Amino acid sequence: MNRRRRSSRDPSRHDADSPAGNVLSTRLLAERGRQEPTREPDPPERYGPADLIRLFIEDIRTIVERDPSIRTVAEALLHPALPALCVHRVAHLLHKRGSRLTARALMAGARALTGTEIHPGATLGRRVFIDHGAAVVIGETAVVGDDVTIYHQVTLGAVGWRRDNRRLPGERRHPVVGSGCVLGAGATVLGPVNIGHRAVIGAQAVVLTDIPDDTHVLPEKALRTSHDALPKIAWMP
Repeated sequence: MNRRRRSSRDPSRHDADSPAGNVLSTRLLAERGRQEPTREPDPPERYGPADLIRLFIEDIRTIVERDPSIRTVAEALLHPALPALCVHRVAHLLHKRGSRLTARALMAGARALTGTEIHPGATLGRRVFIDHGAAVVIGETAVVGDDVTIYHQVTLGAVGWRRDNRRLPGERRHPVVGSGCVLGAGATVLGPVNIGHRAVIGAQAVVLTDIPDDTHVLPEKALRTSHDALPKIAWMP
């Protein structure tokens, strides 16, 4: 049985990359209930250089605030995921304006440098924090809200090309992640599902359906390391 609970705590402070989260594995199917899609923070077609600089500054400040190993702005500039995030903001603007090939080329370079793959068509909100960045994959029609934390090996993907090829042109194939969410290490969210605001998706969880607001989601099974440890790791606080 899947285990989930609603929380009054701020999910952005939840340690989704903790050992307790990492020992939990395999799939979940959580409560169904359609969520409102996250809206883009600003129309990308109206962005200018000043707007991009504002977003870059917010991204750097977010790294300093959320990564305890980063203590200065200079250190934040060397954060492994920052180049992917900043390049994506430029590539997304180009993609929206029709320069798809240039946008693809920029993101290909960022992927080679950082190991983070974000399609230029994906929409990322403000103050998104991608920790580590390694093996993060975000698909073309994915939408990520403001103040979302994404740990390494997270996938926001589609369910498969056979089903996607039957969709109408322009139809969404990837998830919408609400504002304030935390996606734990190795979490996989597939298809045009909606993740509610402030939800926490545990490490290694596989999400195939909508998740309500303020919900903590754990995988269906936990690996038993010891009888004493299991009760302590079975629930997120």
